[in-house]
Amino acid sequence: MEEKQMEVVPGLAGIPAAESAVSYVDGEKGILEYRGISIETLAEKSTFLEVAYLLLFGKLPAESEYKKFKDDITYHTRLKVKILRMMELLPENGHPMEYLQSVVAAMGMYYPAKDVMNEETRYWSAVRLIAKMPTIVATCERLKSGDAPIQPNNNLSFAANFYYMLFEKVPDALTEKILDAMLILHADHTMNASTFSARVVGSTLADPYTVISSAIGTLSGPLHGGANEEVVHMLKEIGAKENARPSIERMIEKHEKIMGVGHRVYKTKDPRAKCLQSFAHKLFQNTTGKGKILEIAEEVEKVVNDKLASKKLYPNIDFYSGIVLQEIGIPTELFTPIFAMGRVAGWLSHWLEQLKTNKIYRPDQKYTGLHNQEYVPMSERR
Repeated sequence: MEEKQMEVVPGLAGIPAAESAVSYVDGEKGILEYRGISIETLAEKSTFLEVAYLLLFGKLPAESEYKKFKDDITYHTRLKVKILRMMELLPENGHPMEYLQSVVAAMGMYYPAKDVMNEETRYWSAVRLIAKMPTIVATCERLKSGDAPIQPNNNLSFAANFYYMLFEKVPDALTEKILDAMLILHADHTMNASTFSARVVGSTLADPYTVISSAIGTLSGPLHGGANEEVVHMLKEIGAKENARPSIERMIEKHEKIMGVGHRVYKTKDPRAKCLQSFAHKLFQNTTGKGKILEIAEEVEKVVNDKLASKKLYPNIDFYSGIVLQEIGIPTELFTPIFAMGRVAGWLSHWLEQLKTNKIYRPDQKYTGLHNQEYVPMSERR
């Protein structure tokens, strides 16, 4: 039987899967824009909720629009009692990403949103998901530590409230800014694996909670969202600035993956990494001087630039995000859930965009198996 000639592109690298106006990346020049606005400008001047509005609705909000959106999200930060009870019954050794995926999926039963073509259904689903994900993440961490959940403080900003629900204290201004910028920097990044997952599931007209749950599951993999945890582990294993060069050279020689280095799109340093490196310097300067882990990281970057620049491998967002989050006291296992808290704005924006001209995803395959095989009775099989 003759097979049709097909060229398989592993990972669909470079294959456009959809048209989108949400975000733009120029990997050669190191440019990332949300709706045409540079990520550097947004991280410096905007807030996460304003950026979420920009991504969802295609424009920066007017003052009255922003107030309504912010008030709607603030009002919906609390979790239902039955959801809290469900979380209490989940295994304490589960990863927070597993908690987050499970609870988001369950939300679909409490807030039915089957009519995804209804504009009001879409709006309130987006509001609830953005509002409640930080509460889920903070509650998960409290429960896993044996502590009671802390109710949201609606007098605080979105980022400050998350910090408050974790530690029952209000963050200082720099910590609040860093957390907010972290969410902005993670909010979208074109057709990455989790966004593609969201669009594929969304194309079936599944409800938004199922869509976001699938994206969270995709993000949980170490090759996507889990790398920031691995960077911190790697830097701790290196242990000292003077160990960086021999450690990295040994990893290169053994063809081991250097976590937080390299990107499928960027052929230069990730602009988000530059933003976070700047925040890291402010953070360590504000506390006890330039921290040891930052010194190790920047020495690793020097070695990587010496050894791998010819291959266009440079630090990505994961390289510095874990360092910054760790310094402001965030537990390592919450790094990826915080990534998800920001990226939900992008996932929802792509979901809304998908529904405008929806066509269910149904790619082809190149078959490499056998044909015309006989069925062998079990008694005759070897």
